[in-house]
Amino acid sequence: QVQLAESGGGLVQAGGSLNLSCAASGGTFSSSAMAWFRQAPGKEREFVAISSRTGTYIFYSDSVKGRFTISRDNAKNMVYLQMNSLRPEDTAVYLCAGSTAPMVSDYGDYRQYDYWGQGTQVTVSS
Repeated sequence: QVQLAESGGGLVQAGGSLNLSCAASGGTFSSSAMAWFRQAPGKEREFVAISSRTGTYIFYSDSVKGRFTISRDNAKNMVYLQMNSLRPEDTAVYLCAGSTAPMVSDYGDYRQYDYWGQGTQVTVSS
């Protein structure tokens, strides 16, 4: 069973940047598609970005496209989320998730993922 641990969250002013990291241990990280979700208080968990096993296929939500970049390093069992031009509406707990399915057919559906980290808080002030 893969375990995930996110880090890199914090408080930043609007327009600023943060780089989130997700460290994986205890399983076959390179066999998993990896994604980032976020959840704000009182709101549903929202898809942010996904990387296929090798990073060949990458998709973003419309709300972050052009501002966020997902990447992974299979040699280090790490996945990253570089967040630029942050906005107050980006404030949320950001969670790393993995799927062992050969293909994640509906990558925006959080129920498609097999394991999750605890999350890291990102707060963007206006």
